Amino acid sequence: MEKLNILGTGNAMTLDCCNTCFTLENLGGEHILVDTGGGIQILKQLRDAKVDFRKIHHVILSHKHTDHILGLFWIIRYSERFFNKQNYEGNLNIYMHRELESTIRNIMFEVLPEKFAKLIDDRIIFHIVEDKEEREILNYRVKFLDVQAKKERQFGFKTTLQNGKTFVFLGDETFDEKLRTEVENVDWLLHEAFCMHSEAEQYKPYEKMHSTVKTASKIATSLNVKNLLLYHANDNDLENRKRLYKQEAKQYFNGNIYVPDDLDVIEL
Repeated sequence: MEKLNILGTGNAMTLDCCNTCFTLENLGGEHILVDTGGGIQILKQLRDAKVDFRKIHHVILSHKHTDHILGLFWIIRYSERFFNKQNYEGNLNIYMHRELESTIRNIMFEVLPEKFAKLIDDRIIFHIVEDKEEREILNYRVKFLDVQAKKERQFGFKTTLQNGKTFVFLGDETFDEKLRTEVENVDWLLHEAFCMHSEAEQYKPYEKMHSTVKTASKIATSLNVKNLLLYHANDNDLENRKRLYKQEAKQYFNGNIYVPDDLDVIEL
């Protein structure tokens, strides 16, 4: 069965859970890693999730904020040992929009020793994608989507799973109406939810271009999606977050609601 391996669920400033990232695992046990978190902890999360690094040949990066890309530099360092031992087949492919590639290349040669940096364009291949461009990645036809982010240019994607269900990842800003025709009636919608509606005055999600659980749930209802997964969340009450988020979401959305914790596995 296809699965989501949830590596992190938190927003940029969470301390008690990791920054939002996950892998989409196909029927053959191969993974697409989506975003890389904010540091070396991405390697620990992959280990704790029992994701075999040798089964990751594709990484999708959404945008250049630190909590989404800094883990990539540790991925690059980690990959070098597998290349050297010759127990990693093929290349590591990284998909991103053009502005993001420029940012990563500029940082890369400043922070990575030469033996790691020289892997770029040799064993680690950068792929520049455009809005609405489609690529074959594993068994998926992935359509990249500019999510119309207000802060930094940001790409999500849409694909059809091997089981025939449609799946959309929208990065970490609120759904934009320009995407309605792409997202309407999908089976799975992954949407950020910075905090609950009752916490909006305290955390001011709208000033950050983020949503509350209420907002995300009403969006999902308007789009007629079947399964709503909420991520990029606050960590102020992790013990009760799942219960409280679901409780609020159910007031506005009648489909299936998922509020994962770090390292949860969700069958698709």
